[in-house]
Amino acid sequence: MISVLEKRQTGITVVLENVFDPHNISAVMRTCDAVGIQDIYVLNTKIPRHRKWGKKSSSSAYKWLTIHQFDNAEECFERLHKKYDKILTTHLSSDAQSLYELDLTGSVALVFGNEHSGVSEEVRKLADGNFLIPQVGFIRSLNISVACAVTLYEAFRQKFLAGHYNRKQLDDVRVQELFRQWTGIPELNDSIS
Repeated sequence: MISVLEKRQTGITVVLENVFDPHNISAVMRTCDAVGIQDIYVLNTKIPRHRKWGKKSSSSAYKWLTIHQFDNAEECFERLHKKYDKILTTHLSSDAQSLYELDLTGSVALVFGNEHSGVSEEVRKLADGNFLIPQVGFIRSLNISVACAVTLYEAFRQKFLAGHYNRKQLDDVRVQELFRQWTGIPELNDSIS
């Protein structure tokens, strides 16, 4: 548990906008946990708040993540802008950068839209730019959980090479808070950390 906490990354998050299928959200959560993302944002402006996640598709990853749910895009993005330097949406547009041209070593929030219409125009206007995953087939999109996994593993690769996983990112207060939340034990023993 300590090893996991020491690898959690504060400089990257995922935002899911109006993703309908809780199994897609859960699959994204599983990938977030795998690459050390602690905080994720779920924005539901067109659908009701999710009450539960697909346990099988997440392998219970939701238990280890901090999930922030919003029903107002401006409030969500106000919070994101305070915490992350850049907010990028996945959107196939003429100004979109290739995922492999992005510098993901900085502080970044990555926004993925719903299964049918992608990221909304409202959210694209609130973001700092767009990116796409290069493809050469007929179908110009990937399932949201696959697109997220491809993107997060590129971010993981860049952050790993930059040494982000070699130094603790969470402050001691947050480490104690998460340890207490995960274990029910009131305080992390100093000799353990």
